Amino acid sequence: MKFPSPVSLSWLSEFLGATLVGNVGASATGINEIHKVEPGDLVFVDHPKYYQKCIQSAASFIIINQSVEFPAEKALLIVPEPFEAYQKIVKHFRPFEPATGLISTSAVVGKTTYLYPGVFIGNHVQIGERCVIHPQVTIMDHCTVGNDVVIQAGTVIGSDAFYYNSKKNRPVWYKRMLSCGRVVIEDDVEIGAGCTIDRGVSGDTVIGRGTRLDNMVHIGHDTNLGKNCLLAAQVGIAGAVEIGNGVILWGQVGVSKTLSIGDDTVVYAQSGVPASLQGGKVYFGSPAEEASVKKRELVWIKRIPELWKKVKDLNA
Repeated sequence: MKFPSPVSLSWLSEFLGATLVGNVGASATGINEIHKVEPGDLVFVDHPKYYQKCIQSAASFIIINQSVEFPAEKALLIVPEPFEAYQKIVKHFRPFEPATGLISTSAVVGKTTYLYPGVFIGNHVQIGERCVIHPQVTIMDHCTVGNDVVIQAGTVIGSDAFYYNSKKNRPVWYKRMLSCGRVVIEDDVEIGAGCTIDRGVSGDTVIGRGTRLDNMVHIGHDTNLGKNCLLAAQVGIAGAVEIGNGVILWGQVGVSKTLSIGDDTVVYAQSGVPASLQGGKVYFGSPAEEASVKKRELVWIKRIPELWKKVKDLNA
């Protein structure tokens, strides 16, 4: 999430009750989680395991729970509970706004776009021209929809990220990180019925131009889905996945988090993708491997009873 204008670290330290060290005269331009940080961003970390990852990331400023060594051009904001500090910043810069009707008065909808009865459009949503939004579609706050987009009935755009801060030393182990990111749907996209596309935790979930989603597809937070992709029914993609252009995922493919799939990849139905895939190839199975290799494996697996019988006959 980008702030409306740069925010001084001195103001932030006072707002959070933080001890400020390092580049104290700087200003932050936004807040982000570790997978999406850019120069000028704030990021938070509350576990020693991830201190160096955050400090060496692109983030300029780190909300942290103890003093550590860091580059001179950066700054630390030291607080007892960095997660709670993150939540406080999100609540301040993107506060909850109740809905007062099906179509928010702050939404901007193109004059040539058609909304069926029962569509919900949240606060500060932007929708382009010549779109068709079918009944019972929900588009939550701050999301952006381009031109010539079709969204079929019952789809939800911009639901909160499935993203939790986990601590087992408190009564509630999993505390939801407030989602202040967006969903950005580019031009000429078609989305089927009953799909769910989660907003970014603090960045954007992006659906690239010309992409087609079948019914019952789920896209996790902060995922970038490239241009001209094709996703069949019941595909599920976890958070912070980078998917290239021209990728085809057939029915019920499951994709794990924080990996990448290269351009022009094809993954056959019911495959599981636990690790990054090189582009320009066809994959199958769980874990997904090149389809030609996996098919040969299946042939040999089917021959196991025959081979076992031959072994028994030889030992008889």
